[in-house]
Amino acid sequence: MKSEKLSFILVEDNIDLAAAVIDYLELEGMQCDHAANGAAGLNLINTNAYDVIILDLNLPKISGLEVCAQLRASGVDTPILMLTARDTLDDKLTGFSKGADDYLVKPFAMEELIVRAKVLAKRRSGQVSQLSVADVMLDLKQKQAFRHGEALNLSPTALKILELLMRASPEPVSREKIMQRIWGDEQPDSNSLKVHIFNLRKHLDGNAANKLIHTISGSGFAMREGKSA
Repeated sequence: MKSEKLSFILVEDNIDLAAAVIDYLELEGMQCDHAANGAAGLNLINTNAYDVIILDLNLPKISGLEVCAQLRASGVDTPILMLTARDTLDDKLTGFSKGADDYLVKPFAMEELIVRAKVLAKRRSGQVSQLSVADVMLDLKQKQAFRHGEALNLSPTALKILELLMRASPEPVSREKIMQRIWGDEQPDSNSLKVHIFNLRKHLDGNAANKLIHTISGSGFAMREGKSA
């Protein structure tokens, strides 16, 4: 069975460089969208799923640093590889503080770009401090969830399940994946997951008209607005 192609977005205003990078990635069997400015990049990133964001530091309309900061503030945890002509420690520290995961200094070898992008594609970014779905916000640093701005009294396990569902939203997460991610190889019986999902629904949805935790037949559970499918 063939593995799925990695999907990247390159946000770069140097058209010649962008064309060269995209051609190289496609030769390596990877898909790559392109945006020539920060505003267009944000629009594409917010409407599509990518494995890695390759982001130039200096961009028209919205700078790479501001794009990075906005993505992290909105809960986007896609890894970001920052491209820059600046090789100073201060510039790199600023980028990391805004949410970048790695740096590549121009000019760079295409082979190094591929290697770094592949490494980043294997993980989600640890730079996100909060996740948001509808009117629910999860503060990852404080380990506290809120709905309508009010703190929810969730157990540590319920918080982990909520994080999984929020990161995948609106797509479903299978029961097997939840069990493996929460308990690893030392899994309890399946009733334990049912109990935790029940309690998560009770605290998160309660009497709210807009239910967010849905059972998806044959697929598991999903966190999204609207009815179950």
